[in-house]
Amino acid sequence: MFVALPLLAIPVVLYNFIAIVKMMGGDATTVNAALTAPLFSVPMASGAVWALTSGDLLILLALFMLFFELLKATTSRRVAIVNHSLSMIVFIICLVEFLLVPAFATSTFFLITMMTLLDVLAGFIVTIITARKDFDFGGAE
Repeated sequence: MFVALPLLAIPVVLYNFIAIVKMMGGDATTVNAALTAPLFSVPMASGAVWALTSGDLLILLALFMLFFELLKATTSRRVAIVNHSLSMIVFIICLVEFLLVPAFATSTFFLITMMTLLDVLAGFIVTIITARKDFDFGGAE
């Protein structure tokens, strides 16, 4: 059952949690400030300082989840169709939040939204190609 749940919902839920907590104490600009504030910095060999923010960590988590979602998309089980449908719902929720809620109009959330779109497209495309190969193979007998 958990295979059907889209993994990209995890960074979306985390962003929602950050946005709700920060909006309680202020407005939409506090969300962007919280996402862009450096968590820690690492001195590089070049002499530059690399600062990592919570928004960067959310994008990194979303990239890992996208990788695993793409791996899950290669299965041709029936639960994959449920996963694709739930991924579409996650994308629609992200799109609505990005367009209508000021706290979600950030680059971090836009990139997460685009990852959910890629998950939906890749899932359906891989499923169609797999089904076509199965059909062609079945027809050759």
